[in-house]
Amino acid sequence: MAEIDIPDAPEIEGTTHLHSGKVRDLYRIDSGEHEGRLLMVASDRISAYDFVLDSTIPDKGEVLTRMSLWWFEQLAGIVGNHVVSTDVPASVAGRAVVVERLEMFPVECVARGYLTGSGLLDYERTGEVCGIALPAGLQDGSRLPEPVFTPATKADLGDHDENVDYEAVVAAVGADAAAELRALTMRVYDTAHDLARERGIILADTKLEFGRRADGTTILGDEVLTPDSSRFWPADDWEPGRAQASYDKQVVRDWLTRESGWDRASGEAPPPLPPAVVERTRARYVEAYELLTGERF
Repeated sequence: MAEIDIPDAPEIEGTTHLHSGKVRDLYRIDSGEHEGRLLMVASDRISAYDFVLDSTIPDKGEVLTRMSLWWFEQLAGIVGNHVVSTDVPASVAGRAVVVERLEMFPVECVARGYLTGSGLLDYERTGEVCGIALPAGLQDGSRLPEPVFTPATKADLGDHDENVDYEAVVAAVGADAAAELRALTMRVYDTAHDLARERGIILADTKLEFGRRADGTTILGDEVLTPDSSRFWPADDWEPGRAQASYDKQVVRDWLTRESGWDRASGEAPPPLPPAVVERTRARYVEAYELLTGERF
């Protein structure tokens, strides 16, 4: 397992820090109206190749939070979500939400409408993705005949999620819950894909996380349909057979592997990002937000 060095989460009055991931910090609210709820804070941290970089991307946490909130509204008729309030401490205003405590399902629910990333690697080896046979002759960026549910295990911090077949989901959560997770995932993807396409963006794939309330209701948790959890491509630039331009941290990955001189296999942490790379990355996140929502950031 790779070691992930995450900066210490800031103290927030009236809360207890519980956990930090690559991007988000989670706190328990200890007093006030939302006592016992959770405070989820999206930082400006950025990760690449299993490292949290020393450099941050200004406004990234706010973009992720605002985009998730916008999507939760669009999806309200399909599935509920964990957001209780956006009334948060001033120190994290704009990039934090108060959320419910849920029993999270131990599965990454992934929907793919296009072939790329780990799905492409699986296909090139086996002709399948997560046990689903696909037609011969597909390329990087090819649109699939129909979107598919391609779940993954939730890896520990520093490890990679591992693609699994549907039967592994059934084994993990039971047949009824697996069927519900698959159905909800595909409904969310289909709805979001069509909405994004109207705005000139292709939603190639997305990763969702679901949790269960005490009454048994399944709802969305974590983030939803952001550039950190989804692949968004400019529709007018889409061309199967090559890597696609994307609204995410690909700018960072490209700089690290092509220009920085950093050896990914060395085990050494990547170097700090140049200001121009930071600004280009911020611009891609903001552009995705503005195109999708129609709002100025």
